[in-house]
Amino acid sequence: MLLLWVFMGIFAGYASTRLYKMFKGSEWKKIALRTAVMFPGVVSAIFFVLNALIWGQKSSGAVPFGTMFALIFLWFGISVPLVFVGSYIGFKKPAIEDPVKTNKIPRQIPEQAWYMNPAFSILIGGILPFGAVFIELFFILTSIWLNQFYYIFGFLFLVFAILIVTCAEITIVLCYFQLCSEDYLWWWRSYLTSGSSALYLFLYATFYFFTKLEITKLVSGALYFGYMLIASYAFFVLTGTIGFYACLWFTRLIYSSVKID
Repeated sequence: MLLLWVFMGIFAGYASTRLYKMFKGSEWKKIALRTAVMFPGVVSAIFFVLNALIWGQKSSGAVPFGTMFALIFLWFGISVPLVFVGSYIGFKKPAIEDPVKTNKIPRQIPEQAWYMNPAFSILIGGILPFGAVFIELFFILTSIWLNQFYYIFGFLFLVFAILIVTCAEITIVLCYFQLCSEDYLWWWRSYLTSGSSALYLFLYATFYFFTKLEITKLVSGALYFGYMLIASYAFFVLTGTIGFYACLWFTRLIYSSVKID
């Protein structure tokens, strides 16, 4: 998994820069650096803190210094350069054209109804994707934290497919309502709408901790919440990306169908 992550850096750089250029961005090095550092940086920071706590307990479960160095080398020695290579290739390509011409002067957004409030619609949008994986999440947490075997991977793949479809559908529906209300700022809201399911995942992990686990030591509790925070963050990035790309496809499709005389 680590090697796959490292070598996929070239595709990450390419995809992020192509998208950045489509939104009229010009500083490709800045976006390449963010792509290479942001997600692994947050995960590594949490991981190093947790590992320091395990070291402090003199536990044999701590990751050795040599392995830590190898991980940092994989990140900065291979992954980061590959992201920059992919970004350079992506930026050299011509920008993806908009299906219609956009106004130079932004239109004023009218006052929105209470249910179209960004915070409300974002929180509502995360419930459905979380509901799709809710049952399976219980078995996954049980297999990780209570040492029980997990063997229904075929069903897990099916649930993952349902999650992708659910994220795309709920984001497209809410994006459509937003556009009907003449609010055209859909980019970050589409990302946060499906990504907010990660908040419910972390809240469920907290509920699971207090109802199913009998952890009393502070370090053990910190390890649990630290690793679940990493999992929730990864889930946020995954579901948010699905929601954003679904909305991007949807808006390009409906605006390409508009006939302008």
